[in-house]
Amino acid sequence: MTATLVLYRASGAPVSTVFRRAGLGGNDPFAPWREIAWEGSGAMSAGRLRFDGTLDVASFPHVETLVVVEGELTVETTGAAPLVVQASSGVVIGAGTALRLATSSSALVVFCAAACPQAAQTGVFPLQAKANFKPSANSLPKEILLGPVPQCRSDNVFNEESIKYLAGTWDSTPYHRIVRAHPVNEFMHILDGGVRFAEPDGSVVSVAAGDAVFVPQGAAIGWESSERVAKFYVVQTASAAIEGK
Repeated sequence: MTATLVLYRASGAPVSTVFRRAGLGGNDPFAPWREIAWEGSGAMSAGRLRFDGTLDVASFPHVETLVVVEGELTVETTGAAPLVVQASSGVVIGAGTALRLATSSSALVVFCAAACPQAAQTGVFPLQAKANFKPSANSLPKEILLGPVPQCRSDNVFNEESIKYLAGTWDSTPYHRIVRAHPVNEFMHILDGGVRFAEPDGSVVSVAAGDAVFVPQGAAIGWESSERVAKFYVVQTASAAIEGK
């Protein structure tokens, strides 16, 4: 298995990632449609689902980020206007949220979910490409870079501190870094630009705008980009998430 799990390619090209049909526990509202590519440390899962219909959920059972790659998904919560999530946009759903999920036709969605026994954040939080970017607080260490230090920005829209689950939008100027163990579980949906992920065996996994990937914590990968890259992301430090349960 490669370190970089490709969940979706916008080109329509097939992916080599192996998916299995399963729900995330007995009360998973998406259980009939869910296909899991990764289920591991930090109680985190990632994969895809093709949903068609309407779901009324009294209390969403976990934290989940959904990015629509085909079709559209409507999310309704009490007291708020319906949120229509179209292709290349997304939403984070906090654990315990009451909501209705609906499609007018089939929608293909990539997801990143995590168990959350003691949620502090409820509600729905849109992910948008036109984000309110601010300089990232954490810069890349110079010792891992194979070129100039990049300028990175982020817009964090959701932070469930109890499980160290952070989601938002990020962008960066081009950069190149060594192959190293990835410090977090990370879901990425590329919005702009492209990335070449170097694998430990010397192979390269290339992704472009519209593609979605998941990299487990500890997987050894390198990064090389020759243009601005923007992405939706979810990151989670698995050891911290386990300790927080």
